[in-house]
Order: sequence, then structure tokens, then C-alpha cells
Amino acid sequence: MLQAIFSARTALLMALAALAPAQSHGQARPEAKPAANPARDSVIRIVEQIKRADYEGDRVALKRLHGGITPLPDNKILASRQLYWRAFALWRRAINGFNESPSPQDLEEDLNGAIADFNDSLTDDPAFVESKIGEASCFGYLAYLSMKDPARMQDMIQHSSSFLKDAMASDPDNPRLLWVLGPIRWSSPPERGGGQDKAFDLYQRGLEAVRTRPAVSDPLEPSWGEPELLMNRAWSNLHRTTPDLKAAQNDAGAALTLVPYWHYVRDILLPQIQDAQAKVR
Repeated sequence: MLQAIFSARTALLMALAALAPAQSHGQARPEAKPAANPARDSVIRIVEQIKRADYEGDRVALKRLHGGITPLPDNKILASRQLYWRAFALWRRAINGFNESPSPQDLEEDLNGAIADFNDSLTDDPAFVESKIGEASCFGYLAYLSMKDPARMQDMIQHSSSFLKDAMASDPDNPRLLWVLGPIRWSSPPERGGGQDKAFDLYQRGLEAVRTRPAVSDPLEPSWGEPELLMNRAWSNLHRTTPDLKAAQNDAGAALTLVPYWHYVRDILLPQIQDAQAKVR
């Protein structure tokens, strides 16, 4: 998922941070489980496959599963959630692509496709903060891909910042928002509300929120975040000015306890941490 491209995105993230204000200190979570619905149940099965394919880094499956969700037009809230997960599949397909070397050529296409689905989700439910978070992240990645075109990069940054501000205003302690904001704070100077400690504060807040918020009973409502926040914190402990390799290993291990088949953490991040440990022995 969010991979070790933090350092390469430093200039971009600093620009985003200049536009996104520092947070103040959630959004009501749905409690009633919807009645059984065969079409809806089919979407839920696809969503579970999308989440697994994301963790496994299976870009082929994510592309296929994106096409397997067709929004139901007679229920705008349900359609909004279906469109969120369609967007999620392409969003994560792009993010996983940043782990590959060389990077795939279709990253921008995936990100634009995700943005289109997130936009449609917000058309059906304009208050749905999760689609705002996802769209902000997609525009951030497009800005990174546009670094050779400063005017286009600034346009992407403005779009990302707008969605981030809306999300922060409506649900400042959303764990998924804090996951997206953490790298921005990490790469930003103190005078812009950033710094490594600020990023760790966001990750801690996110972990506390995801562990204390009421359980989500509807599987179409996004509830992911704990393993992702642990992964970000593991990466950050590895790369902080004074690395804390034990903490990095603990966080990576905790993420793998929650998701044992997570390709990025198991096969990329954890070996990087272990290599760093070997060098200081």
C-alpha cells in the first residue's frame, strides 16, 4: 500500500502541506446492518477480494475486480459505496505499482480512473468523507507524476489540498485521513506545521481512533486503517533522523499479525528493516 516513496515525494508533500492547514482535533459511523440483499451481498464479496488483492499486491486482480462492480442506480448511498470500492481498486493498483521497478506505465491511467469513480461516489453522496480522502490521495500521486510539469503539478496539488481541507473539516480524526496526512507532515518544515514528530503524532491519533471507534457493521463502509498506520509508523521509525529499528520491526510485525499476506510489509519493508539491523550489529 503506501510504500517507500516518501523521500522521493518530499518536495510535493511540502507543497501540499503549505496548502493543507494543521489539524485540530469523528464522523458518525453506521451501526445498523442493512437487510439481506443478493446484489449487495455480491458486491460485498467483491470488496473482500479487492482488499485482499491490494495487500497481496495483485494488480491484475485489482483491475479485474474494479470492472466487477456495477453501481445500483436505485439507491444513491449504496451506489456511492460501490463507487468508492471501484475507485479503491484502481487507487491501490496505482500505489502498488510504485513498488515495482520499473514503475508500470499505467499509473496515471489508474489514478484518473479512481478519481472519476470517487467523483461519481461524491455525486451520489456529497458528504461521504472517505471518497474525499481517496481522491485527495490520488491527486497527490498525480502531482508526483507531474513533477516535470510544474504548472500541472500545482494544479494537482490544489485539487488534493481542497479535498484534504474538506475531510479535515468534517472528520479530523478519521484514521484513513491521518494515514494520508502523515507523510505530508513528515516531509514538511516545522514552520508549516510539519516535522517527523508531527507525523508520529498523527499515526498515534489514527491508531487510537481506529481502535476506539464503534465497530462498523456494514462491510461496504470503509474501516481499514490500523495495519496501514502501523506500516507507516514502521517505515518512519526506519527512516527517522535517529532510526528506532526495534520499534520499526515491532510495528511491521504488528501489521503482519493483522495481515499476514501483506506483500509490501512482508517482502519489502521488513527485509529493509532487517538489513538496517544487520548493519549496526
